[in-house]
Amino acid sequence: MNKKTIHDIDLEGKTVLARLDWNVPIDDGRIEDTTRIEATRPTLEYLLSKRCRIIVTSHLGRPDGKPKPEFSLKPVAAKAAQVLGLPVAFVPDCIGPEVTAAVKALQPGGVVCLENVRFHPEEEQNDPAFAKQLADDSGADIFVYDAFASYRPHASTEGVAHILPAVAGLLVEQEVDYITGAVEHPSRPLVGIIGGAKVSTKLEILENLIRKVDAMLLTGPIANTFALAWDRPIGRSQAEPDQVPEVKKLLDIAKQENTQLFIPEQVVVSKSLEKPLHVRTIKLDDVASDEYIVDASPAYAGVLKDCVDSFLDFDGKSTIIWNGPLGVTEIPEFRAGSEAIAKAIGAINCVSIVGGGDTAAFVDEEKLRDHFTWVSTGGGASLELMSGKGLPCVDALENK
Repeated sequence: MNKKTIHDIDLEGKTVLARLDWNVPIDDGRIEDTTRIEATRPTLEYLLSKRCRIIVTSHLGRPDGKPKPEFSLKPVAAKAAQVLGLPVAFVPDCIGPEVTAAVKALQPGGVVCLENVRFHPEEEQNDPAFAKQLADDSGADIFVYDAFASYRPHASTEGVAHILPAVAGLLVEQEVDYITGAVEHPSRPLVGIIGGAKVSTKLEILENLIRKVDAMLLTGPIANTFALAWDRPIGRSQAEPDQVPEVKKLLDIAKQENTQLFIPEQVVVSKSLEKPLHVRTIKLDDVASDEYIVDASPAYAGVLKDCVDSFLDFDGKSTIIWNGPLGVTEIPEFRAGSEAIAKAIGAINCVSIVGGGDTAAFVDEEKLRDHFTWVSTGGGASLELMSGKGLPCVDALENK
């Protein structure tokens, strides 16, 4: 991490505009998963130890630039107060005189949460005037970016960083350090387990990682497209036949780089994607034309172990990056492959990084978070870093 963090500047008694990611799952005002709120605790506690006045901004859902009650941060602020054990005031807008008045009334060590920044269309447009109003109305001395999952350049993430002195929070620092460290400076062997719905959205990350990893296990619909490139049957399974030429280019890169690529040779199939119907575990080459591949067999976890064991001339500790479940994990009968791979990673002497999104959700549902070195809060952001790209919101922060 070559950017300044909250540890690198004088924060004593300062007013801080903190862009956090409190975009939590909410249903009829009820919040059950507070992981993202918990993740901001270290930064908030450090700011409070410096007697900062803290103004929290965040988004919630996709209100399309309009105030919608179901996307209000008011219940999130109340939940944050419970989770963090401190009062969190709430302002029903993120700009305007109410914000200014609330900040003036804020005592050192106080926290106020502003309303959803996406209630204004200018937020996602990264409008400079809106970013300036966010900064001005808050009266902030410092901007702290600690919303790793909110990585796209919007007014409250990247725009404000060009107006106020801007530094990273502790969550962003850890995310960048763990993910870039795993890819750029790994303990070897470095093994990637990469899945997802579409090859087309992950071409850059696949190309970048194929050049860096010693082996890659492909999963889900991405593995299906690779199977097509190898002339293997996938029945009615989701894939992108039009991406086969791009996959063949990736196969050429893998050959040049001496990178081992794998797809599941044993798969779970069903005649329906929505429910278990005539489910069976078979060899990939036995998939029938009317069947869907819905999971990798738990035997795929053995491939991971064999990959790591085959590099005995390395330093004894490996690095494993996992992004993308192996099956349709929303259906209990289609999640055994993901369960097996998660437990296999936990049993290997390795630095293990889970790349957020659906994979992190699965890990949390299975209560397996302690099996991993780091579980990222941002699926898209972690992919951007793994693909070798920078993150505009991080790039905009002050250099050390």
